[in-house]
Amino acid sequence: MAIQFQLQHGRATATSKLEGRLAREADIRDAFHLAPPGEARGPDGDLLAFWRAAARLQAGGTGEIADLVGADFAGELGDWLAAGHERARTHGPLAGCVAVLRAVLETDDRAERVACLLSDVVLARALNWKTVLPVSARRLTKSMLRDLAAKGQGAELLVQMRILESIAETIRLARDLASRAEALRAIAPRLRAKGSDAAVALFLSEDAVAPSTMLSPMIQGTSYPMTDRAARRFCDRLVELGVARELTGRSTFRLYGIAS
Repeated sequence: MAIQFQLQHGRATATSKLEGRLAREADIRDAFHLAPPGEARGPDGDLLAFWRAAARLQAGGTGEIADLVGADFAGELGDWLAAGHERARTHGPLAGCVAVLRAVLETDDRAERVACLLSDVVLARALNWKTVLPVSARRLTKSMLRDLAAKGQGAELLVQMRILESIAETIRLARDLASRAEALRAIAPRLRAKGSDAAVALFLSEDAVAPSTMLSPMIQGTSYPMTDRAARRFCDRLVELGVARELTGRSTFRLYGIAS
């Protein structure tokens, strides 16, 4: 799941641009991971939360998709997906992506994240992928989507080309992340800190780990205790071994992830 979550960073950053906020990837990540429990994350944190939820979707889970897009769009969801699936069946997967993008944006030209999500769903179903990969938003721009909704000349072909480029890029990124994750798994037996197996498992399931809250005083999702000092030393050890890196460049409120 760490790989899926990390892929969502680029998706969230691209969607922020489509929605006109232009947030940096680091700002989006921090807004999600550093918000105190129970407090509002703000629009950037909520955007990453949306795409993290999308990472858990199974391609065939229509009910889950409806829950994610929300009540405002749930009534249109079936028609939008049907338009995309039919176009994919008759003209190919990329044409299906374009059809669902256009159908959503013709209804609401501010629903960029929903349009891109449903485009990814149509693509996954057309190609028989089990999970929904974050593809459509990565290389699109606001002007491309505006031209597509207005049925501008050449708009459909340009969007198809950008989605095709994004598919290749996403597959390369996924393979690279899988290689990094395997490197972390390989060094796990060398770690002697108490609870290290559980801590490594957390790194392999999350895009970013905050040692002060996710490893201490208890390793998240487990009953293993870890002191704040031990958590910091564990993360530093992973960095020394070349399998993790500090993501923020700060001396406080640090986040760690699988090394690039």
